[in-house]
Amino acid sequence: MATALLLIDIQNDYFPGGKMELEGSLEASLRAGEILALFREKGLPVVHVQHLAARPGATFFLPNTEGVEIHPNVAPLPGEAVFQKSFPNSFRGTPLLDHLRERQADKIVVCGMMTHMCVDASVRAAFDYGFEVTVVHDACATRALTFGDQTIPAAQVQGAFLAALGFVYAKVVSAGDYLDGFQG
Repeated sequence: MATALLLIDIQNDYFPGGKMELEGSLEASLRAGEILALFREKGLPVVHVQHLAARPGATFFLPNTEGVEIHPNVAPLPGEAVFQKSFPNSFRGTPLLDHLRERQADKIVVCGMMTHMCVDASVRAAFDYGFEVTVVHDACATRALTFGDQTIPAAQVQGAFLAALGFVYAKVVSAGDYLDGFQG
């Protein structure tokens, strides 16, 4: 069995100057890059997931724009899998599940954006498919949200979603702890 790295939506529109800037996106991409370097060094499966906006009225991740491109800090190398999706769940409408099963992956390490949407949906789906999931919390980023007349700061959104995922769906660790304890 194998461990695969899933890099979800680390795309230019989430970075400073993008159409949907997230808090801490640059720092998260650097941590994701450290995890990616380890997987490349060990020859383990790497999957990049790229969101393409398909819904009417979408304002970011528009096809054929610079914003939709995967950020250079985690850019795919030739031969690495890149799956495009149009839903929050990285498994929906993509060959991701078959790809992971073909590589006999039973564990998935997740880095990506936005924590409260595509990371959350994909981690829960992976768990439901029977994968053992690890989320690298400082290799993920999100943004402030509103609920009624309240603004929920990004750090609280991040903490709440990661706490929920860590309750049942995944082991949640820092990049440093993951790298220090890497077992393959």
